[in-house]
Amino acid sequence: MINFIAVDDNNKFLEIIVNTITKVMMKNKFIYKTHSFSEYDEKFFKLMNSNLPNKIYIMDIETRQASGIDVARKIRKNDVDSIIIFATVHNEAGLILLKDDLMFLNFICKFDDFENKLRKSINKALEFINHRPSIKFSDSGSLYNILIKDILYICKEDNDRKCTINTSYSKYKVNLTLKELNKLCNNCLRQSHRSCFVNMDRVRTIDKHKNIIEFDNGEKINMLSSLYKKELSICD
Repeated sequence: MINFIAVDDNNKFLEIIVNTITKVMMKNKFIYKTHSFSEYDEKFFKLMNSNLPNKIYIMDIETRQASGIDVARKIRKNDVDSIIIFATVHNEAGLILLKDDLMFLNFICKFDDFENKLRKSINKALEFINHRPSIKFSDSGSLYNILIKDILYICKEDNDRKCTINTSYSKYKVNLTLKELNKLCNNCLRQSHRSCFVNMDRVRTIDKHKNIIEFDNGEKINMLSSLYKKELSICD
């Protein structure tokens, strides 16, 4: 899932941004969602602090109530992975951005071929996301791209033909086997049960007496069998 977060206090430019996102995404099969805001408000910050994957921010540098640069600094305090694209009517703001270590993708002037440059920036952002270590699969005509670091575990329920990829933000049922999914993950997951593979980088604790695995987001599962306990000995 690609999450676009667009902020602009000018309805005309916000509409251009949303329409440009739609045009770009119509040409590929990635699942995406656009979150649009006219201001850096409480709802924006709630979304900013959420664990949604693959965030692409398209940010107005200056709104009526806030500075997009200050907001970007807040983003970068805890989030170095999300992609930031700045939009402004003030070219001189670019000098301020260059002095800040905000790791932004691009700085676009709204009065200089804005839509075309925005389209190119969005395509570049998608390229970056596409090259991150991830698991990619197609289901019902849609292309999914899930970062491996976001995966907690994958499992197969009894009497269910599909496997479930469990992340800290969503679950995805797919028509692939556990071994096929682990292969797509470059075999980096460890088997804990005949019906489960876990991402050891996301495991917080393992209780081998109660057969419970706890992940770093607090979620717990009891899919640990005696056959595979040695596989997970690294987490003792």
